[in-house]
Amino acid sequence: MTNRAGAKTARGRLPAFKNKNKELSGLYLADETAWLERMSELIGKQRYGDLDYMNLQEYLLDMAKRDRREVLSRLRILLAHLLKWDHQPRRRSGSWERTIREQRYELQSLLESQTLMNHASAVLSKAYEQAVKLAASETGLSVDSFPTNCPYSLQEVLTDQ
Repeated sequence: MTNRAGAKTARGRLPAFKNKNKELSGLYLADETAWLERMSELIGKQRYGDLDYMNLQEYLLDMAKRDRREVLSRLRILLAHLLKWDHQPRRRSGSWERTIREQRYELQSLLESQTLMNHASAVLSKAYEQAVKLAASETGLSVDSFPTNCPYSLQEVLTDQ
């Protein structure tokens, strides 16, 4: 498929636009929130040619990476607390319980996205390895005190028991 200028375009994709608006590029660097509001306004007015595509692409990729990092971080914290809970029952506290509940709630919300659910499944063992180190340093127990492989399924991690 070709556009009016004769350039090939993929079906269903927008043609490539150059950053025509230097003001928007500067706004992105100076005030990201104002830039986002301006992008939203331009989209609402269907002024697609005026969008700051270069920075918009970077921003969207950064958002996706941020969400993935957040899933890994929350899994790591939750798993560390579950390990402490299971391996030091006499030291259980309301604080640990609140952290477990809070991390579960936040993860359940994030994992409404199937993409992030798939990511959580993919990084569960990595999060567990990191959680073991955290739990060991916080409890004074040896890393060898904890199972080598994650003893919890993702469903168990996310579910109140």
